[in-house]
Amino acid sequence: MKKYLAVYTGTPTKREEWDRLDPTDRKAREKKGIEAWKRWAETNERAIKDGGAPLGKTKQVNASGVSDIRNNLAAYTVVEAASHDEAARLFLNHPHFTIFPGDGVEIMECLPMPGG
Repeated sequence: MKKYLAVYTGTPTKREEWDRLDPTDRKAREKKGIEAWKRWAETNERAIKDGGAPLGKTKQVNASGVSDIRNNLAAYTVVEAASHDEAARLFLNHPHFTIFPGDGVEIMECLPMPGG
């Protein structure tokens, strides 16, 4: 079995749309989304190796120093699966983008360190 990093993405536009929802509707969707996410996690419990967490503000470090940047990364999860396709299928119809304002989930294999 291989490990895969799943990165949840979202755009400022989607977030603005979410923020414009009527507060009562937004609360109801949040509750529905949290319940759906918990069901997804229970259904995929064996594959989930690190439940991950939401991601906060980003700083970038490069040859010029440290700077504040923005990106579309919202959260992460680590799963284990027999193939990249199998890992990706775990996220079909995920509440991150079917209920919450997320854009999608990007799944990439965690490769072994060279020389390791």
